[in-house]
Amino acid sequence: MKKIFVGLFLFFCCVSSVRAEELAENAEAAILLEVSTGKVIYEKNADKKLAPASMTKVMSMLLIMEAIDSGKLTFNDDVVISDTASSMGGSQIFLQTGEKYKVQELLKGIAIASGNDAVVAMAEKVSGSVAAFVDAMNAKAASLGLSNTHFDNPHGLESENHYTTARDMSVMASELLKHERILEFTSIYEDYLKKTDGSSIWLVNTNRLVRFYEGVDGLKTGFTNQAGYCITTTAKRGDMRLLSVVMNAQTSDLRSKDTVNMLNYGFNTYKLDVLIPKDKELGEQTVEKGNIENVKLYIEKDVTILSKVSEDKEEYTYNLVVEPLKAPIPNGKEVGSLEVIDKDGNIVKEVAVVVKEEIKKASILDLFTRVFHTITSGIPL
Repeated sequence: MKKIFVGLFLFFCCVSSVRAEELAENAEAAILLEVSTGKVIYEKNADKKLAPASMTKVMSMLLIMEAIDSGKLTFNDDVVISDTASSMGGSQIFLQTGEKYKVQELLKGIAIASGNDAVVAMAEKVSGSVAAFVDAMNAKAASLGLSNTHFDNPHGLESENHYTTARDMSVMASELLKHERILEFTSIYEDYLKKTDGSSIWLVNTNRLVRFYEGVDGLKTGFTNQAGYCITTTAKRGDMRLLSVVMNAQTSDLRSKDTVNMLNYGFNTYKLDVLIPKDKELGEQTVEKGNIENVKLYIEKDVTILSKVSEDKEEYTYNLVVEPLKAPIPNGKEVGSLEVIDKDGNIVKEVAVVVKEEIKKASILDLFTRVFHTITSGIPL
């Protein structure tokens, strides 16, 4: 009956229409943006410092995914549960000292069930200690320009000097979404963790919107008495991915209502135009002293523009700015930018231009062959 009630509640939220000024009427702070453009669609007290509760784990998961993508960790690595991890209070997946789990299993425990014990175990695995991991969290926040964020722990239990803002949280979450495999975990509604004694723990997602709202596949809820009910949510429909943050609502239903209202507004009011796909070749650039003379240029990601559904598609012009290239050049190197210019001559977007192959320094034989070909190509047969 409870599941039916939640489903009906969210259904009525989904079909209702809400004015922009009412989007997050139940939250102390909120923000809504489109991920690929970074354009903020709506905000309310977005720079107010508040306790994030378990939304803290967005940053923790970001550091874990960076460690995996860099090769420092793998999903199949073993993690031994320490006394510190097993003694964690709050939300947990009941890990016991000395048990051994795979990184993938603990990541599920964090993403689905918000396990404080799981995130402490992973903090120790990644950085050697919780304190070192928290230092890394704050260093990452600083590198992202998050001047209104400070972490005291990796889980979000109440602490005086532990705070962030809706805007800063949206930046962290956007960064986490660059590691697309995290959605394989945050999108799971329910699963089981097999314990070492043969029993199983039921993991059910604290983010009910994963099941009840079309397109939602993450990211993280939170609650403490200090923080109230919080949630960072992402949903994708078609090519458009939205990200919302709600902080300090009075109940879980109200945080869901505000989230649904914002997502509905974003999907119903805006559209995403893909102007140039990232696999489209932009042209070629000469490479000085390279083993090849010219290299093909591509944009790092799709060129996208967010506009209102009611507006006609605008025409844009483009300006390719590429630095002189000299070998060697590694695969994926950023070599310039593509400027998107509107009808008034304003640069509305810049996207990095990259090469998609390695260019080595030319050998003596390469240079001789090139000169010989140039000389002989003009000789009639």
